[in-house]
Amino acid sequence: MNQPTSTAPADSSHDLAGAFLDRTTPLSKIRNALHRYPALSPAIVLVIAVVVFGMLNERFLLPANLSLITQQVAVVGTLAIAQTLIILTAGIDLSVGAVMVLASIVVAQTSTQMGLPGFLGLLLGLVVGLAAGAFNGFLVTRLKLPPFIVTLGTLNIFLALMLLYSGGATVRGTDMPGVLTATGNTFNVAGVNITHGVILMLMLYIAIALILGKTAWGRHVYAVGDDKEAARLAGISVNRVLMSVYLAAGAILAVGAWIQIGRSNAASPNAGADLNLDSITAVVIGGTSLFGGRGTVWGTLLGALIVGVFRNGLSLAGLDVLWQTFAVGVLIIIAVSVDQWIRKVRK
Repeated sequence: MNQPTSTAPADSSHDLAGAFLDRTTPLSKIRNALHRYPALSPAIVLVIAVVVFGMLNERFLLPANLSLITQQVAVVGTLAIAQTLIILTAGIDLSVGAVMVLASIVVAQTSTQMGLPGFLGLLLGLVVGLAAGAFNGFLVTRLKLPPFIVTLGTLNIFLALMLLYSGGATVRGTDMPGVLTATGNTFNVAGVNITHGVILMLMLYIAIALILGKTAWGRHVYAVGDDKEAARLAGISVNRVLMSVYLAAGAILAVGAWIQIGRSNAASPNAGADLNLDSITAVVIGGTSLFGGRGTVWGTLLGALIVGVFRNGLSLAGLDVLWQTFAVGVLIIIAVSVDQWIRKVRK
């Protein structure tokens, strides 16, 4: 009588063994941990960076320098929140800096030249941010254009509009209503001067973290970024989610404009030259995948702190601004490479 033969491939046992070993090696355990906790790697990098720069220059850990870092991070960190929302949907926004500067110019010009109260100027800045977000969202959702191309184009559009509206002139903080520069006011915590803008940024992080983690909208954002077609089949209105994300990003950029005015005590057309790069760097270093669907705003905050620490530490080391930008570019490449490696984790 013939014995039954197995239909399994001859090398199936080897495949199973390989999968088991891959899951149990120290390297795979690290990768699994980084996949499960996206903010873990930026936290480690931040601690190492602070220790190294503190050892290289004793001025790095002085309260005055820590105050400067927090104030610089307030602007980049706010823009990075907007960038995080868009990257979570597998998009990218190259126009965040231009929208912020345009909104800040509108806020300052309308308040000084037209004599409007400061709160009305801030309201107009919010309208500018929402309009810019709606325009980007319309091109992405209705015309089905790639976000990279859309925002590359609108970056130039918003910059041109800003220069036409401002005439290239800077509005000084002393000419503005006090409410517009209030985000630059400081209070002291353990010798470190913290601005109201930093507190406003942290409030935004708390709000967005709660919304992403506790609401249906937040789950829809992750679902759309992970797989748009699967999200559509699950009954999620993909275009509506994308449009809402771009609108939310525009509103956040308007808040960033307010923080920027307080930070520099002026509204300048030349502000924000490196903010697009720095915001993307903060998001990617913070563990948010450029392919969408994975990441947290808390990781982005850590990423923004890493950018601030690196720029400040390299500046104290006497490196030219160009080399600081070079270092940020290297950070982006490393972060994307790590993200690619983490994405290979076995489910």
